[in-house]
Amino acid sequence: MVLLREEQIKHSVEETTKLVGNELAHHKGSYAAGGNKGNFLTENFTLDIFKPVTIGKRVETEDVRKKFEKAFLKNNLKDIRFEFGIASFDKAGNAVFENTSANFSNFYFEDTTGNFTYNWGLEALGGTAGENLSVDEALFVVIPNIKGFVLKSLRWRIATSIFFTMIILAAFYLTLRTMLRQKKLGEIKNDFINNMTHEFKTPIATISLAVDAMRNEKVIQDREKMGYFSSIIKEENQRMNRQVETILKASQLEKQEVDLNLKPLHVHEVIQDVVDNFILQLEDKKGKVELALNASNDLINADEVHFSNLVNNLVDNAVKYARDNTPPVIKLTTLSNGKNFTMRIEDNGIGMNRDTVKRIFERFYRAHTGNVHNVKGFGLGLSYVKTMVEAHDGDIKAESTLGKGSTFTLDLPLKKS
Repeated sequence: MVLLREEQIKHSVEETTKLVGNELAHHKGSYAAGGNKGNFLTENFTLDIFKPVTIGKRVETEDVRKKFEKAFLKNNLKDIRFEFGIASFDKAGNAVFENTSANFSNFYFEDTTGNFTYNWGLEALGGTAGENLSVDEALFVVIPNIKGFVLKSLRWRIATSIFFTMIILAAFYLTLRTMLRQKKLGEIKNDFINNMTHEFKTPIATISLAVDAMRNEKVIQDREKMGYFSSIIKEENQRMNRQVETILKASQLEKQEVDLNLKPLHVHEVIQDVVDNFILQLEDKKGKVELALNASNDLINADEVHFSNLVNNLVDNAVKYARDNTPPVIKLTTLSNGKNFTMRIEDNGIGMNRDTVKRIFERFYRAHTGNVHNVKGFGLGLSYVKTMVEAHDGDIKAESTLGKGSTFTLDLPLKKS
C-alpha cells in the first residue's frame, strides 16, 4: 500500500510539474525577443532585440509557488511540502539556477536522501517570436522526505489496517486457544472415563465374586462365611457410593452450591486427628510423620468437615505417591504471624515435573503414568483442596522436584479477635 501510494504521489508530482511548466512556457514565448519591457525605442534596441531573456528572470518566485499550490490542490496533494527552482543551461550544458524557493538549495544539492526530484523542460510555444531564440531552461521540483509524506497521507489507512490485523490475530489466537482447550478437555474426559471405569470395575468384580460364592451350597449353610461375603458386598457398595459422592461433590463445587458452616476451629487438633488416621498405613510402609506445630495461634474460621477433608487429601497424597522401596517421610509444619496461619506438608515421594505442578489443581487432571493404575482416584482431590482453601479466603501453592518429593503450603487468615 505504501509503495503504491508513493508511485501515485510521484506521478501526481510529475503531472503538476508539467502543468506549471507549460504555464511558465507562455512567458518564454512572450519575452524571448526583447530584454527591455519598458522602452523598446532606445539606442540599444538593436542589441536588446536579440538578447535572450530567461523565464527565471521574468517571473516572481511567489507567483510560481502559487501556481504549484493551485496545481497540487487540483491533484489532491494539498498539504505536500515542495521546493522548486528554474534553471537555464549554457552551451556546455551547465545549469544555472536563476529563480529558486527559499530551501531549494538545501534539499537539491545537500540533502538528497529520501527526497524525490523531477524536472521538466521549458520550451517556447511553437509559432512564437522566441521559439528559436530562447535559452534552454528547465523547471525543477524537489519533494523533501517523500516517504514521510506518504506515511502521513496513509496514517488512517495504516491505523485501520493494523486495527483489523490485530482483530484477525486475536480471532486466530482465540480460535487456536479454544481448539487446544477442547483437545485438553477431550484428553481429560478420556482419562476420567478410564479412571472411573477402573475404579468401578474393581468393586463390581468383587461383588460379583462374592455373590457367586454365596450361591454355593456349602457357603449357604455356613453362617460365618455368609456374614463374611455379605460384609465384602457392603464394603464394596459403600466404596462405590463414596466414589459417586466424590463426583457429585465436584459438580456441586463447580456450580458453587456448597455452603460452608464457618466456626472457630483449632487447626492443630484437626491435623492431629488426620495424622492419627494414617498411622497404620505409614507403619505398614515403615514410614512416619514428623510434626512441627510451631504456630502460636492456630484458631481460624473454618468448616470443620471440609477443612478436615482438605488436610486429609493432602496427607493421603503424600502417602499414596511415595517412592517404591522408600519409607515415606511426611513433615508437617505450622507457623503463624499476626494475620495468617501457615501450614506446610512436605514429603519425599515421587515428585512432579513443572508441567504437572502447573496443572495439578485442575479438575480431573492426573499425571500421566500410562495404563498403570497403581494410584487410584479421579483427579479431584487437589481440585477440591484448592477450592476449599480459596473458599476459606486462603491461598495454596505447590513446589515439587521430580524424584525428590513435593511441598504444599497453605496460608489461611487467623480468626480476628
